[in-house]
Amino acid sequence: MNDSTLLPHSDDPRDPPPSRLDSWPDLLSGRHLAIVLAMASGVLLYAMNLYFTAALMPSIAAEIGGQQYYAWVTTGFVISAIVASLFVSRILDWRGPALAYAVSFVLFAIGAAAIAASPTMELLIVGRVIQGLGGGLLAGLGYAVIRAALPERHWARATGIVSAMWGLGTLFGPALGGAFAELGLWRGSYGALAVTSLLFALVARGAFAGVSGSGQRAPVPIASLVLLVMATVAISVSAIVPVGWPTLAMIGIGLLLLVLFFTIERRSRETILPHMTYRRGNSLKWIYVTVAALSAGVMVENFIPLFGQQLAGLSPLLAGLLGAVMSLAWVIAQLFVVSVNRESSRRRAIRLGPLLLTAGLIGYGLLQVAGADGARALMWIAALTLAGAGIGLAWPLLGVAAMSSTHDPVEGGKAAAAITSTQLISFSITSALAGALLAAGGESALDSARYVTLGIALLTLPGIFAAGVATRK
Repeated sequence: MNDSTLLPHSDDPRDPPPSRLDSWPDLLSGRHLAIVLAMASGVLLYAMNLYFTAALMPSIAAEIGGQQYYAWVTTGFVISAIVASLFVSRILDWRGPALAYAVSFVLFAIGAAAIAASPTMELLIVGRVIQGLGGGLLAGLGYAVIRAALPERHWARATGIVSAMWGLGTLFGPALGGAFAELGLWRGSYGALAVTSLLFALVARGAFAGVSGSGQRAPVPIASLVLLVMATVAISVSAIVPVGWPTLAMIGIGLLLLVLFFTIERRSRETILPHMTYRRGNSLKWIYVTVAALSAGVMVENFIPLFGQQLAGLSPLLAGLLGAVMSLAWVIAQLFVVSVNRESSRRRAIRLGPLLLTAGLIGYGLLQVAGADGARALMWIAALTLAGAGIGLAWPLLGVAAMSSTHDPVEGGKAAAAITSTQLISFSITSALAGALLAAGGESALDSARYVTLGIALLTLPGIFAAGVATRK
């Protein structure tokens, strides 16, 4: 990676001086604003929908039954989203962002409408799979289109906005889902999602008018794709099989399939990840490892409200607010860091991010006690704020580093799209492992909380090393 990887610039002599245009007002005006709105709305729909559905599931199961398929509502959505995210760069190269976004939003709307009309849990899962296909495309396009549709001087800020949508999704998703559940309107909520998605499709069509793809139809790397999907499915299934040797067996099979995936990718002409990922001495692989580590840390948010209620006796509202601390710190930190222009400062921010995240999670894990009082809860808030700030400091700059890693538009598109694929795969794997760790705690809420938090901290630990290598000159 050369020095320009972490410092956006423009080599086009026709561009006005960066001193006038490298700013928030320029990004959030005119056509740039429409582009950012389309990208951000797609990622927000995906991120919010995860937590939105989790809050509605008790009401859904009470009405249509199918509790035995409860876990598959999320698993089916996530797996189909991962599969879809792997095709983002190919669809973008072939037909351009306007059609790509139209297809994505329409798929998401069809899935949401199918869920709203589902009489059984089995049909609802089919709707979730369709919705996941649209959602995976939307999440991947959010990063990939930045490179194609915006000037390089805006990549960091646009990446910050798009990644902030993940944090906002965790803030508003549970609240909206809970509100619709309280009103008994879960079907209406998915109907509203479908209509909203179609409206955003119209916005995207206008925003990307005139931005075309290369027309290339790159072959699909079938072997790599099959292995990666099988690995994700195996690890995801480990969360819903009986705890014990079946869990370990499925995780082991998934990890073996991941090793085979990377082996096949390294030797293939057509790959899912950019070819440069597998070149000796290239830093892109370490960028992805860092992204995976940060993504793993995000999954702690799913369990914070549960631990708050069990260990501190917090009300559902206060426990939910505690769960939002990481997201809030994440959003605030990245809105500051994307305005940093000095390359050396950006490198330090990337290196500091995984370190703060890991330290915050370890602190939060070690501070957990049964019967925690208000003072202890304030310590939790401090630790979670530290962890969230770590994610926010590094995340948008890693996106810019990946997008800037090559001048080849095809490889650059792959590099940007692979950020989301890496993120979703990390979410899936960490969620499955966390589920196993939660169950390993047995009836002890304290043991479960410590196993999950410190176990995830172990997954974020390699990110400290990877971030150092990724930013090395």
